[in-house]
Amino acid sequence: MGESMTVIIDGKKISQDVRNEIREEALRLKDDKGIVPGLAVILVGDDPASQIYVRGKKNACEGVGFLSKEVRLPAHTSEAKLLEIIDVLNGDRDINGFLVQLPVPEQIRPEAIVEAIDPKKDVDGLHPYNVGKLFSGNPYHKSCTPAGIIELLDRYEVDIKGKEAVIVGRSVLVGKPLALMLLERHATVTVCHTRTRNLPEVTKRAEILVAAAGSAEMIRGDMVREGAVVIDVGTNRLENGKLVGDVAFADVYKKASYITPVPGGVGPMTIAMLLKNTLNAAKFLS
Repeated sequence: MGESMTVIIDGKKISQDVRNEIREEALRLKDDKGIVPGLAVILVGDDPASQIYVRGKKNACEGVGFLSKEVRLPAHTSEAKLLEIIDVLNGDRDINGFLVQLPVPEQIRPEAIVEAIDPKKDVDGLHPYNVGKLFSGNPYHKSCTPAGIIELLDRYEVDIKGKEAVIVGRSVLVGKPLALMLLERHATVTVCHTRTRNLPEVTKRAEILVAAAGSAEMIRGDMVREGAVVIDVGTNRLENGKLVGDVAFADVYKKASYITPVPGGVGPMTIAMLLKNTLNAAKFLS
């Protein structure tokens, strides 16, 4: 595979395609059943990054014709108070899905919050029920970022079946659920992490390589097999302000057959899949 053959996977475009499909389906749902999908986001405190994410989710909802609700709480909110609000949203007929924007302030236990959400409304796919459903091969709401990665591979017609897939990173948000989704699609999956010995030897086996370790440009060209499909989940801000992934893009680009850029690769897919989960939850009611 020469340099000219490398395809840059356009997550922005695919995410827009997915959103357009969701908008059409939401319109049909409204016309046929009078149902408008509703998504709520709870934000505790005023973390600037979280505020940007929440605004992005709100705009995305409006773009596809969903009802969008925002609950903003002060940073000193108690866990008990937050649990009360979750209970109200669990019972709110207009809200099909909701999430608490993480991280939460230290007086609140994230796991207690996630477990309080009705699994059918857990559109982040983080509730132990949804994780268990994924584990059993019968998923309900799938975790958004890994689902977005599978969607990208499918839209670019990358065959997963029988492929050697290596994931670098074992987080609950990406690495672990993605391993299950790739297994479901008949890949042979290896999950690497900080204790993996001879990481380059393992990554060089990968026909599909996913970098999700949160470490800037750690995957270099000499760690990648010729013709590999490289998916970069990292977003790291360098000291000079530049946004880079976990993959040294210019270096790896020369060897990959397909590669996702940062930004504009996996990132936009996460919100698209959140909308898809919300639509599915609304359809489930119909």
